[in-house]
Amino acid sequence: MKKKKRINRKKAVCAGLLLALFAGGCSSKDVIHVPQITARQVLKVDGESYSLAESKVYLVNYQNLYGTVAGVEIWQQESQKEPLEEYIKNLAVAQMTKILSMDSLAESLKISLEENELANVKKAAKIYYESLTEEEIDYTGADESDIKRLYQDYALAQKLYKSLTADINSEVSDDEARIMEAMQIVVKDKKTAKTVKKALKDGGDFATIAGTYNEADEVKIQFGRGMLPKKVEEEAFAMDNGAVSNAIKTKDSYYFIYCVNKFNEELTDANKIKIVRQREKEAFGDVYDAYVKKISQKLYQKVWDGVTLDEAAGLATDSFFAVYQEYCGELV
Repeated sequence: MKKKKRINRKKAVCAGLLLALFAGGCSSKDVIHVPQITARQVLKVDGESYSLAESKVYLVNYQNLYGTVAGVEIWQQESQKEPLEEYIKNLAVAQMTKILSMDSLAESLKISLEENELANVKKAAKIYYESLTEEEIDYTGADESDIKRLYQDYALAQKLYKSLTADINSEVSDDEARIMEAMQIVVKDKKTAKTVKKALKDGGDFATIAGTYNEADEVKIQFGRGMLPKKVEEEAFAMDNGAVSNAIKTKDSYYFIYCVNKFNEELTDANKIKIVRQREKEAFGDVYDAYVKKISQKLYQKVWDGVTLDEAAGLATDSFFAVYQEYCGELV
């Protein structure tokens, strides 16, 4: 058996980033099921299709990216195999449908790849294909041109996303993104609220009192704008470190807040990125959602139902998205 160089990029970065491409968009349930037309086609969107070989590239990578959670091999647990396989197949269909739909939109907007982008795609395809074992090539049936086509499609989808989100305001103030660390006590009835209020007024330890009376799931919390009831947020964001609030009455509860850190700089900076990403998603979604209503999407169900994930040795590739990211840029 011929061994090929294994590329060791791993799951945390790739898995999280690739999901962002289709978050909030098409799912496998959105695809119109039609009778089988050709054994080679799995999915067709607006005239462009993905073959069985191309689809299996996604499947084997997703299988290895998501088959292990917290060091536990889910494939080793019989009760988890069937739901995990269904999840991975749905994930693959959703991803492929989204990419083909985005590429169709890109073409309608006259967006295309430049020579340097095509060169990067070609390089990435070569690197990834050469990392595959003979078993992986046999399982997928893919050749280097299939990998190149998949990367080219992904690159065009990425370019479309960047084009539609280029004018998004990336300025986010500290106040808008501010993340605060606190402890809370949440109770439902007025009598208990009075008991808590007295205990705090008498100098009781907030954490100890929370351990006795708190009815929320957590005592320690981190939150930003829009994460707590409006009245609670307003009072909490006006507090200084070490301060304890009075009882804050909401529609169905009483809140007591202890301010641990009124401004966590690291979490606030991370939240700024999250806010910008959300703005981008909304801007992209407005255009994309309107467009996909106009185009056809077909899943050849008999072909897809016949595809199974394989646990055989030698099918360990999980670097498809990592290689793309290294040679072609950030995943969107």
